Amino acid sequence: MLARLSIRDIVLIDQLDLEFVDGLTILTGETGAGKSILLDALSLALGARGDGALTRHGEAQGQVTASFDLEPGHPAFAALAEQGVRADGEMILRRVQFADGRTRAFVNDQSVSAQTLRLVAAGLVEIHGQHDERALLDASTHRALVDAYGGHSDLVEATRSTHAAWRRVETELEAERARVAAARAAADYARHAHEELAALDVQPGEEDALAERRQRMMQGEKVAADIREAHDNLSGDSAILPVLAAVSRRLQRRMPQAPTLIEPSVQALDEAMQALEVATQAVESALAACDFDPRELEKCEERLFALRGMARKHATTVDNVPALARRYAEELAALEAGEHRVADLETQARAAAAAYAAAADALSKARVAAARALERAVNVELPALKLERARFEVALKRDEGQSSADGYDRAEFTVQTNPGSRPGPLMRVASGGELARFLLALKVSLAERGTAPTLVFDEVDSGVGGAVADAIGQRLARLAAKAQVLAVTHAPQVAARSDQHFRIVKADVGKGERVATQVVALDASARREEIARMLAGAEVTGAARAAAKSLIEKAG
Repeated sequence: MLARLSIRDIVLIDQLDLEFVDGLTILTGETGAGKSILLDALSLALGARGDGALTRHGEAQGQVTASFDLEPGHPAFAALAEQGVRADGEMILRRVQFADGRTRAFVNDQSVSAQTLRLVAAGLVEIHGQHDERALLDASTHRALVDAYGGHSDLVEATRSTHAAWRRVETELEAERARVAAARAAADYARHAHEELAALDVQPGEEDALAERRQRMMQGEKVAADIREAHDNLSGDSAILPVLAAVSRRLQRRMPQAPTLIEPSVQALDEAMQALEVATQAVESALAACDFDPRELEKCEERLFALRGMARKHATTVDNVPALARRYAEELAALEAGEHRVADLETQARAAAAAYAAAADALSKARVAAARALERAVNVELPALKLERARFEVALKRDEGQSSADGYDRAEFTVQTNPGSRPGPLMRVASGGELARFLLALKVSLAERGTAPTLVFDEVDSGVGGAVADAIGQRLARLAAKAQVLAVTHAPQVAARSDQHFRIVKADVGKGERVATQVVALDASARREEIARMLAGAEVTGAARAAAKSLIEKAG
């Protein structure tokens, strides 16, 4: 429950420290006294949007601190722990509002973001005010209200998470299908290109080797005739070597007769014949080198031209052809893998869709049960609010073709003001007075299922009086038996049921230089006087005091 509220320098409030009790706390006061300021300050501490205008004029900053006494294990502690902030026992929310519009938020004096503050505060306080009427009349919010009433948070989360998982798989599947389709479109070319490149079977350095071999063969063809002629001169019929050999032999036979004369000639002839033998071997080697089959040159040229032609076709070099072939092979392998991946993702998508359908179906069934329960709860409230012939309904429409993160259902609150009339939206069917009472019944019913330990009602009795106001007081008192209730009211019938009563007033301070909002805790006597004022207006009469005493005794 909200134990204490401390306000410093917020709008017209200089300094204010309030302590609250369990049960029903009533806040009353003249119009313009500052009741809305008090609620604005509380909302600021709960994470509402900051505004520099909230800071009291002339001050650099204002501050609001809300202290809560909570049972051990309250969900707010877990929510805070998820944000990395530790808290035990009492939970203190503090918000500093600077005049320049900046704010700072703290939980148990640990700095947190405004988002974290809102997250924690959502489990501590629910505020039901006049501004709620827009949400209650907006059909787009009705499904969420049914879920809140039914306590469907786990089912809603399961539906949203399975829907998100389904969409993730579907998105991945669509992307993979698009990629595979694009690959398929180029697959024929890639397959043909890979086949012809692989068939060519280019070897490393093959182009250079072929070019060199071709050059040798072409050069050899030009000098072959001269080499053959040289070969014939050295080893053919007209070869000189046999002649020199014969001359050498004749001279060698004469060597004994004139050695000094003949020996130099024989030695020179031997050297000449050795040189001729070396020359003959060199010519024979040259002849062998240029002795090639013309078909070999043709084949060499065909291979070389084929390699270079393929390289030009694919705008690459001959040396890069093997890498290009491998790339096309990888593309084909990726296509095959992609097709397997598509099949796998399709299986995953079917499973994800089934999981979502199961979660959405469970949520849909729970919504039907919650809608019927909400109808019963609201309809029980209507007779006391002078709407005994009216009926409240929750129109649920399920459309499995319109699946979303929130499931299959749409919800709209409708009313039937008289038997036999057609149910319709609240705003269209109910008159102004009826609308306020329908909304009150709905607020009370929703609040009874609220999870927060503190409920705040801001002038929910606006525009009603008499028996209807008394019925509102009864319902707020009933809620106060289950949770702490704070209510701002102008209805004496509501105020008479309070367990704690504060009066909000404006007072001159600083010798009348300015006005400040103050809050006064009322004892039993002052409380009777305040209720009498609410009954009588500006001049409190004895009859008003008697009526106030009667209201309090009746409420007690």
